[in-house]
Amino acid sequence: MRQGRQDQKTIVSLFVGSRQETQSTRFEIFVSKDFCELEVAAVTHTLALANQILGQNAFEYRYVSDKPGVVSGSNNMLLRAEPAIVDYGFADIMIVVGGGEGHFEPWIKRLRSMQRRLLPVVLLSDAATAYIQETKNPAGKVTTHWHDALMLTETGYHPKLTNNLAESSDGIVTAGGRSSTQELIIGLISPFFDAPQLAEMGNRTLLQNIRPTNTEQPRGIGHNASFFDGRITAAIQLMESNISEPLSMAELTQQLGVSTRQLERQFREVFNDTPAKFYKRIRSKQARVMIQETLLPIIDVAVATGFGSCSTLAKAVKDEYGQTPAKMRERRTVDLVNF
Repeated sequence: MRQGRQDQKTIVSLFVGSRQETQSTRFEIFVSKDFCELEVAAVTHTLALANQILGQNAFEYRYVSDKPGVVSGSNNMLLRAEPAIVDYGFADIMIVVGGGEGHFEPWIKRLRSMQRRLLPVVLLSDAATAYIQETKNPAGKVTTHWHDALMLTETGYHPKLTNNLAESSDGIVTAGGRSSTQELIIGLISPFFDAPQLAEMGNRTLLQNIRPTNTEQPRGIGHNASFFDGRITAAIQLMESNISEPLSMAELTQQLGVSTRQLERQFREVFNDTPAKFYKRIRSKQARVMIQETLLPIIDVAVATGFGSCSTLAKAVKDEYGQTPAKMRERRTVDLVNF
């Protein structure tokens, strides 16, 4: 029943909708010993910067822990944390940072209490990994840092695990964390901002573009050798490493030490496609990312992805995705959270 209600509201609307005009949105940042300092700094700096841009104290935060007092991070950063009491003193949103040796028990009871109250929880990197390992059948899609995702796929069956920066399911946001934490926080608080203010957030944080949550983590499929044999993996890695100046099939097969016929047979068996068409799809995918997530001129995107001209790029992208580059780049609204 809770899942049905959750489907009708995004994570953002839950904590934004509960905030009155005169109140600040309250974050609590759950830390354990050896917490990830990068993630803590990304959360607190982003919230402080948001207050500056809005010109008001719109966001407040506090540190909580299962072992209150002074808590040390993985590189000896010290924080003074308040006690996290299971059924008391809830904030509008809880963020569990990575590190802390990935322990599950200290924050899971508080997470469940917040779930019952329809208060959102964000689990970053190691915390997301621990949640995925312990939750045998999550209600929906989950994600974590790609490095841990590789380990999870090798040690268990996780059909709902994705490679996106963040996923939301049943009031729980799982996320890759680390250096993408700042973008996630900007996405979560984006309903408070208009487009110019979000652009100012990007300028202040030196982010050329703020990626939405459904962006894939920057990890090419050729790096996951568990899915393909060595020759297929090597071929994909060569393709992904030569986007702007694509290799000819003769150059590709020469570097792989196989014949064109052998490579085509293997690609048809695995992907039901030719190596040339598969290569073109990889470049089209990269072009789509650059079109949607940057403001580079279309001709620059075409050159960077090996298409050479706007017309060639437009045809390849439309054949693959059914939209022209110009249509993809239309910006009617700023939509950073896509759960």
